[in-house]
Amino acid sequence: MARDAEQTKRRLLDAAIAEFAAYGIAGARVDRIAEQAKANKAMIYSYFGNKEQLFDAAFDLLVNGTVNEVPIDADDLPGYAGRLFDRFWQSPEVVRLSAWHRLERGADGPLHERVAQAHRDKIAAIEAAQADGRLPGHLPAASLLSVVLVISTMWTPGNPDAASTKFVTTKKARRETVTEAVRQIVRT
Repeated sequence: MARDAEQTKRRLLDAAIAEFAAYGIAGARVDRIAEQAKANKAMIYSYFGNKEQLFDAAFDLLVNGTVNEVPIDADDLPGYAGRLFDRFWQSPEVVRLSAWHRLERGADGPLHERVAQAHRDKIAAIEAAQADGRLPGHLPAASLLSVVLVISTMWTPGNPDAASTKFVTTKKARRETVTEAVRQIVRT
């Protein structure tokens, strides 16, 4: 019984991720999520509360997956950017849900707590590498992290601007550009 409940929750989360990535919070429909998950709509409310809380659960799943699967390596920021690019290429929903989160929850509002903690940890790692001379200090650590994050989302399928840059057409060329851009930024 518990196993079936966990499977149903996971199907609902997977369907919710796809729905929210496509339509955002306001445009998402619980009927479509339930239908896609082959679950009763009432299960969404039973497991997650409401549509907003379902979005939060879906967003949490993607954030935690990204933070756990792609840890920062302050000694290899180009490699880190490449691994982030790979994650965003394989899971474009991460970029899309992040964009919807900012759009619908407010870009100036508080960061999602897991995102905020991950940023604090990454900034601390970059600061330590700058203090040791392993990374240049020409940019504050928080700014350097922001640049790396933005560059790593370039040309990923979840980024709506990706289609406008057709001159870099292959995934390999795009990834190489991402890592080389970060390599140039952190050159001493």
